[in-house]
Amino acid sequence: MPDPVETARKRFTEGLNCSQAVFAAFTSRHDLPEETALKIGSPFGGGIVRQGQTCGAVTGALMALGLEFGSSTPEGKVETYRISQVLLDRFRERHGSLLCKELLDCDISTPEGSTRAQEQGVFQNICPALVASAAELVNEMIQSRE
Repeated sequence: MPDPVETARKRFTEGLNCSQAVFAAFTSRHDLPEETALKIGSPFGGGIVRQGQTCGAVTGALMALGLEFGSSTPEGKVETYRISQVLLDRFRERHGSLLCKELLDCDISTPEGSTRAQEQGVFQNICPALVASAAELVNEMIQSRE
């Protein structure tokens, strides 16, 4: 399997949103077509539809964890939530927040915030590191279970 951290970073720099880039980096382990993953992850970029809410790299990571460790039964959801909470805690510990608008220090849901983000280059300077970090956390969690 290709290095998912580098795959996620590369896919983001190619123009995918943060959620798509992270989620798609893990699909080959489960024979999920990348196109399907890209479609699923498409509304989650920019903190869910560019609303500055939960970082798209985090939502992509959660989808990757669900693909890897998720349950298809009601009984399994408790373990899925536990594993997912570990990811959230680790990401928040590394970056101080889960919210896009806090991580970028601007609210991209507003025209002013979006312009500020573009002017400051946050999508080139901050987001790639968040994408790589989220993919790294997922990869570490997968490796620790193997």
